[in-house]
Amino acid sequence: MKNSSKLMAASLAVAMTVAGIAGCSSKDAGTNAGGEKKENVKLTMTSWRVEDTKQYEKIIEEFKKANPGIDIEFKAQKATEYDTILDTALKGGQAADIIQLRPYSGATKIADAGYLEPLDSLKGISNIDASYYEAAKGSDGKIYGIPLSTNTTQIYYNKKLFEKAGVSVPKTWDELVQVAKTLKEKKITPFALGAKDGWILSLTHATIGPDVYGGKDFVQKVLKGETNFKDAKFVDSIKRFNDLTPYFPENFTGLSATDGQALFFTEQAAMYIGGSFDLQPIRDKNKNLDFDFFPCPPASSGGKGTITTWVDGSFGVNKNSKHKAEAMKFMEFMTTKEFGQLFADNLGRVSAVKGVTPKDPMVKKMAEYSETIGTPYMILIHFAQGNPSTKKTLENELQGMFLKQATPEQVAQKVQESANSWFKPKK
Repeated sequence: MKNSSKLMAASLAVAMTVAGIAGCSSKDAGTNAGGEKKENVKLTMTSWRVEDTKQYEKIIEEFKKANPGIDIEFKAQKATEYDTILDTALKGGQAADIIQLRPYSGATKIADAGYLEPLDSLKGISNIDASYYEAAKGSDGKIYGIPLSTNTTQIYYNKKLFEKAGVSVPKTWDELVQVAKTLKEKKITPFALGAKDGWILSLTHATIGPDVYGGKDFVQKVLKGETNFKDAKFVDSIKRFNDLTPYFPENFTGLSATDGQALFFTEQAAMYIGGSFDLQPIRDKNKNLDFDFFPCPPASSGGKGTITTWVDGSFGVNKNSKHKAEAMKFMEFMTTKEFGQLFADNLGRVSAVKGVTPKDPMVKKMAEYSETIGTPYMILIHFAQGNPSTKKTLENELQGMFLKQATPEQVAQKVQESANSWFKPKK
């Protein structure tokens, strides 16, 4: 019991340190119209995006120009540790004033636990399309987060390494496999991948799988109970992933997701299947890297290919914040076109705010593809529940497959067993 108490105290101390103690008043900020003394308020804002810290600090500076007296300290933790740290901080009453929420079930879980302020009546809430809020609602149907963006997944490629190997952007899946084969023959690692982190495996499967199992149509059939994950098409999508094994880096099962990304931006691998959220970090790591991206190519010529999409995380207000009014000011700011443009231009992302046009050509292309050939990230949007979640089950089983401990059929069987434990089709 004594050790348990010490451990809890230590965890709380860490959470207080990294998540930040809820906003504290500080210096005199002058007087208001009634002659009353005002105090500066310093809010804390937490996130799992350490790599975005400088960009958010720039955005916060713009917010402060129109809101003197409100300062915000952006404090991010490692993505792999964020959920545990946030959970400890929330339970200890020491979470930040503004909290980044995982999309869909991640936001719902925290909202249902009573830790967030509803935002339905927030000024500017209609500046974001209502469909985005499906990723930031509680079970009561209320909105608890302001969504940031539409995420996409695609295949990044190194132009110099493609030219060196004498290959072009593939137009079909068979051409992509041939490109990978040629790169390997030229002693160039075709795909950067680190399979130690399960999330990158579900994301990679979500990128290359929809063209095999049928994208949106298959998702609707699963949701209606007309088919399930044991469907031959879904099994074939896992086989497609497994068939790429010869083109992954040596010992890729022992590499982390960041190790995999590093192989791409250090030009040790020619292609990287990643999210739109990887774009700016890759640029930051290697400003001279000449790269572009293409959608997952179709099985046959004449097809359109696919880009996988989903609504990214959101930011919500801690119900226990001592400065909710000031935190709500920042929430209002997040719904403005000014914020959306700053977000798109500084973070290289597709903003959720209506009317924002990305200036960056690659971001603009991602936005266009998401409208024309987008298909939903099924396992994240619809199957992130269960204990362990069906999404986590897929990731664990894919890791087992790459360690030669499971066949694609067995992966699909386990995923369906997980879904059976909680999912009820809507017929």
